[in-house]
Amino acid sequence: MMRASRRDILRLIAAAPWLGIIAPTTTHATGNGMQTFALADVRLRDGPYRHAQELDGRYLLLLSPDRLLHNFHVNAGLSPKAPVYGGWESQEPWVDIRCHGHTLGHYLSACAMMWAATGKPAYRERVQYVVAELQACQQAAGSGLVCAFPDGDAQLRNGLAGRSVVGVPWYTLHKVMAGLRDAHTHAGSAPALGVLRRLADWIDDAARDCDDARFQKMLDVEHGGMNEVLADLHALTGEARWLVLAERFNHRALLDPLAEGQDPLDQLHANTQIPKVIGFARLHELTGEPRYARAARHFWNCVSGPRAFATGGHGDFEHFFPPDEVRRHLASAKTMETCGMHNMLRLTRALFLRDPQPAYADWYERALINGILASQDPDTGMVTYFQALRPGYPKLYCTPEHSFWCCTGTGMENHAKYGDSVWFHDGEALYLSQYVASELAWRERQVHIRQETAFPEQAGARLQVRAVRPSSFALRLRHPAWCRVMTVNVNGERVEESHQGGRWIELRRRWRDGDTVDVQLPMHLHLAPLPGADPQAPDIAALMYGPMVLAARLGAAGMAPGADLIVNERTYGDVLDLPEPMPMPRLALSPDALEDAVRPAGGMLAFRVRAQEPATTFELIPYHRIAHERYNLYWRIA
Repeated sequence: MMRASRRDILRLIAAAPWLGIIAPTTTHATGNGMQTFALADVRLRDGPYRHAQELDGRYLLLLSPDRLLHNFHVNAGLSPKAPVYGGWESQEPWVDIRCHGHTLGHYLSACAMMWAATGKPAYRERVQYVVAELQACQQAAGSGLVCAFPDGDAQLRNGLAGRSVVGVPWYTLHKVMAGLRDAHTHAGSAPALGVLRRLADWIDDAARDCDDARFQKMLDVEHGGMNEVLADLHALTGEARWLVLAERFNHRALLDPLAEGQDPLDQLHANTQIPKVIGFARLHELTGEPRYARAARHFWNCVSGPRAFATGGHGDFEHFFPPDEVRRHLASAKTMETCGMHNMLRLTRALFLRDPQPAYADWYERALINGILASQDPDTGMVTYFQALRPGYPKLYCTPEHSFWCCTGTGMENHAKYGDSVWFHDGEALYLSQYVASELAWRERQVHIRQETAFPEQAGARLQVRAVRPSSFALRLRHPAWCRVMTVNVNGERVEESHQGGRWIELRRRWRDGDTVDVQLPMHLHLAPLPGADPQAPDIAALMYGPMVLAARLGAAGMAPGADLIVNERTYGDVLDLPEPMPMPRLALSPDALEDAVRPAGGMLAFRVRAQEPATTFELIPYHRIAHERYNLYWRIA
């Protein structure tokens, strides 16, 4: 390999478009020394993740900020500059969900992340424009409050006063605050921090006379991650009062039993709880309080194993249910809410930073591929709300201007931030957590690493090192638990053949410009038993290939062209003229003889399996590639 000159490498690192554009607050160290890289330090390369990012980016630029700002202008007494969007952002008579304004917060976060992840000025311009308009709304209103929620001031104060509240005003306020935080940390917007501080001032003042009992009662209603965003404001400003206010937003009805090792989750609204727990993890990072750590870890254990499906998704109609009732929910069209997966990934990342166990990274990988990558329409960039377990049902996607579900908002963020969990470091060791085609600029070391891979559709990766000068550090590569034998070559020579999955493989050396690392991750077929099933002899299971869930393709029979792009969200999940749920197919196979029953078919990652009931052959492909047709995920095992 031809080596670049030292001058060329210096020019590459110094002039890289993703350097020098991020506020330093986007990277932070945890108590064990683990540090993140800023999104601006990681660039995606060609592959399925970059394709998803580009589709998302096009949608962000298609949307009109002025239409998203409509209700903010109205509430501030300003004339709106464009008509409001439909769906959950509108006040149309059929909309029974009061979430006005939540989309703008997600949009602000997504544009800030997309600017950091790509360096394209159009996204930063959107951030600057939205922040300036929110600042104008704040000034015109004469208070620190900026919101689009109908009667927002009154509804927020109703909760503090112990009166009934219409909709989820604190939830929507959290989205705006998180968007302002991200505008500051990812896009370097100083005005965003100013607007956020004034908004927090309003909350602090409004909540001052609310006693503890009323405050805790208010937290029974979904309020997003208010504890997390206020903890972040404390970290950004150093002001102790925001930490005090953040801890007031800890919902003790959830915190206390979790910290004591109890499981209070049955029948609770899932995505109301997960952001609270992300806040517990963040507060543990800032305070060191052990109860927060215990609660966060126990919650993750309660959800990621006994309540998680093969994809990493959970729940039915947005709610947790008892683990021993999982079979009752396999015929539902409203399982696996995408928002829930989004936030479980955020929690998993937070726990990984405190304790970098490969098991966290393995779970993250599974949910990222089968939950998040699978949630996007690969043709249009639109995203799912639920992902159905019901045999024979399709994925249903939002529309560009008439949906704006909660999952539309988190969907904007999901595909902008793939780069935030690929690489980590602790000063001495560099961790490759996810096999995602990307380029890393490790500025402190003046090291640049390119990861070439088409993973998950290719079972391996090549790392290419470029360095200004030789640098000594340990490179830790994740050997996934699903991989039986992982091999590693450095500069063409075999240095590791690992037969133990679920661990880090450490390569400690003096790295030089031009070094290469080749990783082979052969995939194999295996079963993912339904939670609660016997893992040695499951009667219901999903088929997997490596980290990917395989889905049976069932075609588009019963679906009108474009029917899976919902035009009318009034009857979400019931808009298709489909027959009753088809019976779950039955396969005659054993876990140790899958290769005999599931055979390769023509095409990339395509398989065939012969079912016993019905007596037919099914074509299988990775679930994340299923779109615009019906599918089946779980099988009865003979």
